[in-house]
Amino acid sequence: MATPFLWKLSSQKLGFFLVSFGFIWGMMLLHFTIQQRASHENSAVLRQQILDLSKRYIKAVAEENQSVMDGPYVGTMTAYDLKKTLAVLLDNIMLRLGKLESKVENIYNGTGGNLTNGTSTITPSATNSEKVNVADLLNGAQEKCELPPLEGFPHCEGKVTWMKEMWRSDSCYGNYGVDGSTCSFFIYLSEVENWCPRLPWRTKTLNEEMDRRGQAEVRTGFEELYRVMSQREEFRWMMLRISRMAEPWVSAIRSLAAKQNLARRRRKKILVHLGLLTKESGFKIAENAFSGGPLGELVQWSDLITTLYLLGHDVRISASLAELKEIMRKVMGNKSSCPTQGDKVVELIYIDIVGLTQFKKTLGPSWVHYQCMLRVLDSFGTEPEFNHAHYAQAKGHKTPWGKWNLNPQQFNTMFPHTPDNSFLGFVVEQHLNASDIRHIDDIKRQNQSLVYGKVDNFWKDKKKYLDIIHSYMEIHGTVHGTTTVHLPSYVKNHGILSGRDLQFLLRETKLFVGMSFPYEGPAPLEAIANGCAFLNPKFNPPKSSKNTDFFKGKPTLRELTSQHPYAEVYIGQPHVWTVDIENSVEVENAIHSILSQKVNTDFMT
Repeated sequence: MATPFLWKLSSQKLGFFLVSFGFIWGMMLLHFTIQQRASHENSAVLRQQILDLSKRYIKAVAEENQSVMDGPYVGTMTAYDLKKTLAVLLDNIMLRLGKLESKVENIYNGTGGNLTNGTSTITPSATNSEKVNVADLLNGAQEKCELPPLEGFPHCEGKVTWMKEMWRSDSCYGNYGVDGSTCSFFIYLSEVENWCPRLPWRTKTLNEEMDRRGQAEVRTGFEELYRVMSQREEFRWMMLRISRMAEPWVSAIRSLAAKQNLARRRRKKILVHLGLLTKESGFKIAENAFSGGPLGELVQWSDLITTLYLLGHDVRISASLAELKEIMRKVMGNKSSCPTQGDKVVELIYIDIVGLTQFKKTLGPSWVHYQCMLRVLDSFGTEPEFNHAHYAQAKGHKTPWGKWNLNPQQFNTMFPHTPDNSFLGFVVEQHLNASDIRHIDDIKRQNQSLVYGKVDNFWKDKKKYLDIIHSYMEIHGTVHGTTTVHLPSYVKNHGILSGRDLQFLLRETKLFVGMSFPYEGPAPLEAIANGCAFLNPKFNPPKSSKNTDFFKGKPTLRELTSQHPYAEVYIGQPHVWTVDIENSVEVENAIHSILSQKVNTDFMT
């Protein structure tokens, strides 16, 4: 009885299991069908979403790059990138169509094989042989790239070689459009870092950039410059010089514009940082400008600022570390191998040796991106062997002013000492207005001399020399202050004169007397321009860093044979008489010759 009962029970369980399994299988099939329908619906929705997002993406890219030049090598995410992407997609589509056509042809001709085999070899057709190489397109190899001569760019070849090996070392190169091709290297090194000449076929790009950034227009008014300079006491002396010379400056810029085409010049952002005027320098040049302090550097700086301003550039003037940091704030601490992208903070930098140290410390690692922009005002010049850090170290040159590793022609001198540096110069000042010039002939030369020395200490140990001059003529001075212990009693001291009064005094004077110091200043040229002869003290032996404290530490081995070597060599007699002031016979002979000659003043008007 037990066995049939168990079998019956087992049959019932099996039937129940089969019914349950069938029900579950049916429900799963129904669920799968519903899911398939939902999947098709979601695909359609997603397809529409993709299209909408694509439209928004393209619009966003277009808006973000509306001011970006199109074409290869200008960076990522441009229209040219889209063209390259489409080229890849089209190439892939053409490849698939080629495979499909081959299979259809095989089926049509009765030679079809396994249709699922997608790896069958395709015989290259004429179309395929003429097909654009997509890899070349992506690398820009098909772009025409005729390289210009490298004259004037000594480091270009080395930089290109470096880029070939290292351009992948930092993603920033790719952001600037570098893609491994020689053209992209050249464009980066010429338009971003300025190591190479610009490619000829990029001239249109330069013109478009100039139109976008604005052109430099000649200025004939000083209102904006006065507004900026009047805010700082350090600029007061320079501003007074500029305002005194405003009329001849405007006349000069108009004359230049008439002679040369000054149109179609890109307006540049120029930083002028005067390290010598910062408190950190400790020089106190601005504070002493009205009390007999050295003015040669301020003369050159004021003339440079005026020139840049009148030529129409955007000039920012800095004379403190706080101002320098504010101007360069955007790029401070940039550790990338490339300059910061976007509009440049500055495009050209005029600076002095003191300012160089401040500038390098302020910028940190990003200093390297601005070395090519530097133009250093360096009165006495920097010789190459002091500029090259490793060579200077090997030679044992101990100088706080050298080892900058710049191009030697980035150093701008006051006088043309050497072809290694660039000669910037200065303007010989003329204070007289039009009315004064009309009465120039009414000013009679007096039998008098004027000593070149506004500080009492310059007159020390010079009485014997001055006594000889005094035996032939009056001696006048312009020494600051009431302490004049080194001035002989016969000297008529006028104190510090205004520019116009000094001009008239020079017009009445026959002899401008050098006292061996200061070296190579602008004053002797102003005296010569006013018709004075210059008595130029000779140095024997010549003065240099080897025997004169003033020149120790300066990055030059140049030897000065006189107080003013430029006047000695390039002007000479009858306007410049270089004499040994310890030799009374030489001094007397020179004075005799000066008093007996008639000075030609035609060039002074």
